[in-house]
Amino acid sequence: MKRNLELIEKISPIDELEKTHQEDALHWIKSGVEIFRIEKPDKPPKHLVSYFVVIDIENKAILLVDHIKAELWLPAGGHVEADEDPKATVEREAMEELNLTAKFIRGNPFFLTITTTVGKTAGHKDVSLWYLLSGGIQDEIRYDPGEFNGYKWFTFDEILQAPTSSFDPHMHRFIQKLKADFEI
Repeated sequence: MKRNLELIEKISPIDELEKTHQEDALHWIKSGVEIFRIEKPDKPPKHLVSYFVVIDIENKAILLVDHIKAELWLPAGGHVEADEDPKATVEREAMEELNLTAKFIRGNPFFLTITTTVGKTAGHKDVSLWYLLSGGIQDEIRYDPGEFNGYKWFTFDEILQAPTSSFDPHMHRFIQKLKADFEI
């Protein structure tokens, strides 16, 4: 519990919504309720997730996956296992889902969101810690066809010009925070 509180406290919110999500997540963890998913898809109905965004800074692009269950373009990632460090979740999921060794740009999460899921497993809440990984559009990606229909490198501008309904609902805010933080 302490580690997750520390990770969330270290996130610098970009806006009031991220600050609200941060406060909600801290209160949620401190409440003592189960924060790890113990049964698919939604037990408990709110649980901890680690997203990882593979970023090609030079080309101003990020890697997103066409998620089968969510029916959206999302960062890869997964549910944090009971008592697992969220960073270890990223390392495990990067290898399982994309056959990538995680190369962290930063060791701590960059962004925090609380989102009600959509698609085939709609209705529960994911408290998502967004980690930044370094990568490049030339990287060989071998995605898990059981989880994804495919993958694509999107430029920051492509994402900002596309409807938010194609992505995680916080994707535009994430890109804005990324651009501001990296002065891109």
